[in-house]
Amino acid sequence: MSTETNIRIVLAARPQGRPKPSDFRIESVGIAEPGEGELLLQILYLSLDPYMRGRMNATKSYAKPVEIDGVMEGGTVARVVKSRHAGFAEGDIVLSHSGWQGFALSDGVGLRKLDPAAAPVTTALGVLGMPGFTAYAGLLTIGQPKAGETVVVAAASGAVGSAVGQIARIKGARAVGIAGGADKCAFVRRELGFDAVVDHRADNFAEQLKAACPDGIDVYFENVGGPVWDAVFPLLNEFARVPVCGLIAQYNTIAASADDRLPTLMQQVLHRSLTIRGFIQREFVDQRPAFYRDMAGWIASGQVRYREDIVDGLENAPQAFLGLLEGKNFGKLIVRVAQ
Repeated sequence: MSTETNIRIVLAARPQGRPKPSDFRIESVGIAEPGEGELLLQILYLSLDPYMRGRMNATKSYAKPVEIDGVMEGGTVARVVKSRHAGFAEGDIVLSHSGWQGFALSDGVGLRKLDPAAAPVTTALGVLGMPGFTAYAGLLTIGQPKAGETVVVAAASGAVGSAVGQIARIKGARAVGIAGGADKCAFVRRELGFDAVVDHRADNFAEQLKAACPDGIDVYFENVGGPVWDAVFPLLNEFARVPVCGLIAQYNTIAASADDRLPTLMQQVLHRSLTIRGFIQREFVDQRPAFYRDMAGWIASGQVRYREDIVDGLENAPQAFLGLLEGKNFGKLIVRVAQ
């Protein structure tokens, strides 16, 4: 081990409901030297995403949970600072999955080199990364929007939702966003070019959503769940498609409600011939080349815009993450770990 210090943030306790700062712990450890075939990465940027809340639980899911005392996981942009790997040189910038820490060893598996001249490297964590690909694959494969249809997306100012609405418009559909607060709604309507946007904090949210969707909803891209879903569901047209990407309003729920609405839900799924499908973006890995080509072109042409919310300092990651779960971020949330 070297005498330099690696700062890392580990899971100290499994949250009971809403996570607390005490569920995380900041540690200082030595930095390991890379062995043959390895490289040492210095983390430059860390992505914070809602899925991380699920990794804090011990329950069975589509991915293994973070162990107690384990480094919180997450996508990262990193610089190669030492290399004993033939495929990477010192100074290379790579996309990795190194988690909440300042340095990490890698054997090179799963790394993707980034070209800083082609696009800001932070976009590899957002619009040109996992969130953008989630929007692209989920909307086009499951949602299959057609010209003239109405596409509604929750969390419309976020990394996934903002891309969903803009792609929907590119495909000729009408995009209706749902966001929280006047500033986010204005951004979605004016900067992203959605056809309409509704503030879910409004007292008459359900009525406003209905007015914004006079022809009903053909595609609903679900990021939130909870009361937003309650307002959307009655507006779904026959043969509507619902890609289920996330349920952030329910991630901190400890127990299910005693009000069992499943029978009513399933009855309407049958009567209206609805397609409701959950998905994980890695299911569509074969679409990545098309995504990189299409999204890069849309950004270059101005058809897709994006916003990043950058927080400085790894030590601020826990508080920023807690804010993310409450919708306090504005755009793709990224922590700048080093310059």
